[in-house]
Amino acid sequence: MLLADIGNTHFHIYDGERVEHLPYSEAIGRYRKQPLKYISVNTDIEKQIGCIGEWENISQKIHLPGEYDTMGVDRKALCLSHENGIFVDAGTAITVDIMEKGIYRGGFIFPGIQAMVKCYAGISPVLDIEVDPSVDPDRLPFTTKEQISYGIIASIKALINQHRNRKTLYFTGGDGEFLSTFFEHADYSETLVFEGMRYALKEMREC
Repeated sequence: MLLADIGNTHFHIYDGERVEHLPYSEAIGRYRKQPLKYISVNTDIEKQIGCIGEWENISQKIHLPGEYDTMGVDRKALCLSHENGIFVDAGTAITVDIMEKGIYRGGFIFPGIQAMVKCYAGISPVLDIEVDPSVDPDRLPFTTKEQISYGIIASIKALINQHRNRKTLYFTGGDGEFLSTFFEHADYSETLVFEGMRYALKEMREC
């Protein structure tokens, strides 16, 4: 069975072996005749795909113990992938969620790395830089590029580590692999949301 996580700009489709990241039109054209279960944070997309008979929206069936009312379904699915840990989805925004013994304990949200970079560029053209991947978040830097990169990475790292308490860190999302390199013993996988969807579907079948 195909699983899909529909974001604000792309379909993320998992066939059990690999994840494809496709524009809406390409995903619909390629997979509309195949059975597919999906979650979506884009309510407008239902106008295009709600009539596809082979597809089922399971967003309303994804439940996370301890969730709050407006929590995104992609975050709930991500947290269902493991009973314990800190889950970081580094995309357009960076969401950080904490699970303990299968119960959601809260979290926090940063702007995404690219959103932060654009914010600096909006202040002054002098601050229009790309994040330096070699920045050391444990050493105070001396150049503008390094200092902006440090401000972004070190602030994210410090707040996550404040809540870590020996928990396993799980990273996903477009910048997840990059961000995970700044932490010791961090796991990156682009299938975590789909692992959570599989868990939820298994629970539905057993009820």
